[in-house]
Amino acid sequence: MTTKLTLTLQNKVIVSAKKYASKKGKSLSKIIETYLQTISDNSSGEKKLSPKVAKLKGVISLPADFDYKKEISKAITQKHNKK
Repeated sequence: MTTKLTLTLQNKVIVSAKKYASKKGKSLSKIIETYLQTISDNSSGEKKLSPKVAKLKGVISLPADFDYKKEISKAITQKHNKK
């Protein structure tokens, strides 16, 4: 069930938000609903994955001893040592 909600916001915020929604191809109502759902789901203080990140979970499998910090360090070193 959906219910109408009236908000009072600065006009420049509304204009900017409408432009953002248009660029994303979504309604401003849907963006606000998603945001409010996210913060209300997180009210317990637990970190929750965003829907986009949650969809990626389990896409690849890594060895149990995979050290992502070591791999990131190696990648950064390689990136900056290229000449």
